Amino acid sequence: MVNFRKYISGVTLLAAGFLWAQTNVSTVLYSHNNDNSRSLSLPSPVDALEKAVLSPKDIVDINVNTMMADPVLKNATWGFVVYDPVTKKVISSYNETTPLVPASTTKLLTTETALSLLGENYRWMTQLEYSGEIDENGVLNGNLYIVGSGDPSLGTNKAGAWSYKDIVADFVSGIKNEGIKKVNGDIVIQTALFKGNLSRLPENVVWLENNNYYLPVGTTKEINPANEKLIVKKSLTTAADKKFFYVSPYANQMVYAEKYDGDGTLTTKLPDAPAYLANSFKANLVKSGVGVTGKVNPKMTDAAPESRKKISVYQSPTLADIVYYTNQRSDNSLAEALLKTVGFQKMGDQTSETGRIVVNNHLKDIAFDLEGLNYMDGSGLSRSNKVTPISQVKYLSSLMGSKFYKTYFDSLPIGGQSGTLKSMFLAEGNGQVFAKTGTLNKVKTLAGYLKTNSGKTLCFSLMVNNYAGSVSQVKSKMEAILKPALDL
Repeated sequence: MVNFRKYISGVTLLAAGFLWAQTNVSTVLYSHNNDNSRSLSLPSPVDALEKAVLSPKDIVDINVNTMMADPVLKNATWGFVVYDPVTKKVISSYNETTPLVPASTTKLLTTETALSLLGENYRWMTQLEYSGEIDENGVLNGNLYIVGSGDPSLGTNKAGAWSYKDIVADFVSGIKNEGIKKVNGDIVIQTALFKGNLSRLPENVVWLENNNYYLPVGTTKEINPANEKLIVKKSLTTAADKKFFYVSPYANQMVYAEKYDGDGTLTTKLPDAPAYLANSFKANLVKSGVGVTGKVNPKMTDAAPESRKKISVYQSPTLADIVYYTNQRSDNSLAEALLKTVGFQKMGDQTSETGRIVVNNHLKDIAFDLEGLNYMDGSGLSRSNKVTPISQVKYLSSLMGSKFYKTYFDSLPIGGQSGTLKSMFLAEGNGQVFAKTGTLNKVKTLAGYLKTNSGKTLCFSLMVNNYAGSVSQVKSKMEAILKPALDL
């Protein structure tokens, strides 16, 4: 909070200067020698004198205090910190230790943990293998195996990932290169990484956001994602208190969403669909003249695995590419997949619960300020997520010396230029704000780095919960709060 007593002398001087400025401006604007003198566009005398009397820090502090009375923010719970990573000191703050819902700025923790624990060159592998023997007629007396590793970008074209069509074409080419003309066996899908995905969803999650529905990664069975529909049910309440529910055909669980803007059905996209890949593969094999006598058969575990030979391997984009896509577009399904992947790689169990343990342990290891932290999911969709502004900025500051900092920094949207910040900071701050955005109903957040006009790099966090008005109104207030910080 700002102590206004230290500004008394400055305000007095400012008032005197204002009167002086008004007199002098009047003299400039009007001349008896030229009654038709043109109107001059002059800078505001108040703005000019504010900058002459007050330091940039003073102006930031006063601006923050002024915002407390703003109709959009006065009844909201919000916090703000600007932090200098060189001096390790807070420059300006408000409610810096208050735990707030961070929305998608949660992805800052998830993506950094993945980069730190897995490395930026990490890739997911999807292998095509076969068991048995190929006879002199090109008949495979055995099974084909598609062995997945939980690739969240599989078939999606995200971050440069191949489409299902391209992967299938590569697999069919591999079959022909092996001389296989017929398969006397099944196509077995083997990916035990998602064995825990039929557990309950994270608590208090708004799985519907911006008219997109997010499924937990890996809950796919033998369903074509192009045909998946959600069941929309309305509770029997008054129109003013109407609620909407969605039922995942995979998790078999009703999920509450705060609002629904669609027409009653919503088509979803699956983050990982090995069954769809396998079925497409079988269909294309048959089309190309390679018969398959068996069926597509999911096999989560195999107590006595067959001896197998590798035919082809599809590699996902690098983790650096996935993190860039995740943060630029605030991709929830990729973020949830990263959570489960770090859980599997460190503890051998790819569930949300394990992922949370791994992320929390990592944050402890790097001395993250855990006061007020509640990390519930990888994406920030859960309203049970909580974090303080001060912990966010200290965390961001600590990463500046890490070996993957450039990759992490480059993944953040740029104000006025890219990603989810493309429509913000179109004037002041354009190209100077590098940050992750967050949006839920009545929650708007922003955290990242700020390049000042003097060339310094500062860390900042600005989280607003339960604001009044529209999203565009609160975004404009956030821009106004950060504008004076550009002069620090």
